[in-house]
Amino acid sequence: GRFAAPAFLLLGKPEPWTPVDSLLWGKTMSLWLSANWHEELARLALSAKLPRAKIDSLWPPSQDAGRPDAARTSPVRYAAVAVSAAQRVLDVLPRFPAPFTLPGTASNEWAVDSSHTATGAPLLAGDPHLGFGFPSLWYLVRIDTPHQTLAGATAPGVPFLILGHNRRIAWTFTDAEADTQDVFIETPAPGGRYETPSGPKPIKVRQARIRVRGHPDVLLTIRSTRHGPVIGRTADGKGLLAVAMAALTPHDTSADGLLALNRAQSVADAGAAAARVSSPVLNLLAADHTNIALFMTGRVPIRRGGDGAWPVDGADGAHDWIGFASGDQLPHIVAPASGRLVNANERVAPPDFPVFLGRDWFGNWRAQRIRALLAQTDKHRAADFAKMQRDVISAYAQQLLPILTALPVPPGPAAQVVALLRGWNGAMRMNAPQPLIFNAWLRRFRLMVLAKNGVPVRDAGPAHDEFVASLLTGANPGWCASDCHALLVASLQKAVARLSARFGADPSRWRWGAAHQAVFADPVASRIPLLRGFATLRIDSPGDGTTIDRAGLAAHGYDSVHGPEYRGVYDLSDLDRSLFMMTPGESGNLLSAHARDFLVPWRNGKTILLGPRPAHVTGRIMLNP
Repeated sequence: GRFAAPAFLLLGKPEPWTPVDSLLWGKTMSLWLSANWHEELARLALSAKLPRAKIDSLWPPSQDAGRPDAARTSPVRYAAVAVSAAQRVLDVLPRFPAPFTLPGTASNEWAVDSSHTATGAPLLAGDPHLGFGFPSLWYLVRIDTPHQTLAGATAPGVPFLILGHNRRIAWTFTDAEADTQDVFIETPAPGGRYETPSGPKPIKVRQARIRVRGHPDVLLTIRSTRHGPVIGRTADGKGLLAVAMAALTPHDTSADGLLALNRAQSVADAGAAAARVSSPVLNLLAADHTNIALFMTGRVPIRRGGDGAWPVDGADGAHDWIGFASGDQLPHIVAPASGRLVNANERVAPPDFPVFLGRDWFGNWRAQRIRALLAQTDKHRAADFAKMQRDVISAYAQQLLPILTALPVPPGPAAQVVALLRGWNGAMRMNAPQPLIFNAWLRRFRLMVLAKNGVPVRDAGPAHDEFVASLLTGANPGWCASDCHALLVASLQKAVARLSARFGADPSRWRWGAAHQAVFADPVASRIPLLRGFATLRIDSPGDGTTIDRAGLAAHGYDSVHGPEYRGVYDLSDLDRSLFMMTPGESGNLLSAHARDFLVPWRNGKTILLGPRPAHVTGRIMLNP
């Protein structure tokens, strides 16, 4: 065509998109949303410094998850070469918010049936929380044909609607957080082989050619064992780490499942489609004109032994995968008696569920707040759900504030700051100082606890909020014990000193929005000098990582780097009255006003309709097959 994105003008025209690229999009999402192998490597690397029980407590069980089944755990003696290999891999792996990575948790969803709405038909809300980007991962569409309507969010290059509604049903997803990856420690054998239960087998080797503009091609050697690709090895080659991933197993039918979901005419059809989405493992929440239901997609490995939390010996077969659970074998809830369904990445099934789904679960603070808001009225409207999606009161903060405000603090600036927290309701609002105080204090406290125990911050696990909560509530005494109070006071004083230096000596004048900006950056164009000024957007932001209106913090500083780039509220009484918003804009051209014109409305909680007739037309695009 006549127009091209600025990055293409500078870097060259991309190769034509093919169906293979669309399928690889799904593989990439599966890899992003299933990162347990990172946690296994971190545990293995830490085993050189800490006992296993203490390492496990860095990922404390969430409030509603129970404790892992001890019968599933299989202690493994880790050789120094395996620990070294794990550390080598961790040292080179990119971590969020590095370009082309995603955070470890994602998304809210809830629905109520017809008995809980003003219209007498179900309502459903969903907002996926992924890393912020510019352009957005999502693209709002409405497609009408004589026989079908699709409205909601798709992604460029994907020939299906990913989240939204057709003429009969609406659906959304959250990450189920199931453990679908295992790291195996392989034992090398002579002749380029490795040990297996049936004797040495050859390591499979292939090469991939990566073309780099302006430089010679890079030949990447890929080695694989029966468990999967080799991801790490020691310098002397005596230790190999291979990773098994459900997303890499044959007979992937995810595209078929998503197509079936687009065509579904009922909640029952949605459940059948969920069983065909082989990866990733997600919580699919669906509603038709009479029912609501939750189905788990994907395939969850069935292990011969172990709980998948730590790397295991690959030579003896004791921890091999012996099959997969999918479809009706996984958690599913249809037409619940309560008339409500909620998930915000917390555990769906009870600990005694017949299929072992994993041991690491995130806290249920967002889900607690959603349920509390649902209980405030029994006749909801779509606008009520849209307002809930903008809610910034943290159930996490409400749980911990009594502990923090009861702490004896010496007179001075720190005591003045604690006084500001008394009576605060945990609302992470932009124009208040308390969210900044709360987040700065607990972040500094966590860092000091880890430093006291000799734990590198980058190896300390993803469950930051859960770990801090376990320390403050006394559920995890092995880390600071009697020193917790002293560390709390010291961390508060350090946090106050840093905040005072940046925002002034009067804490009552500090503002969360001044420190907490949502950042949207093009991963390529933001590194090109001529485009850098156009390729990054910033806007003051409410919320934090524990609020329904998710605004997850960067690893350093207080920038918001992941959250709901897309929001949808689906009204089954009239799906054309469903409410939508995305950010920063529809255009992929960074120089276009339409690349950023949703940014302020999104931040302020506005919504739009995707009805059959537009309110006004500003342009047309003709697509020629």
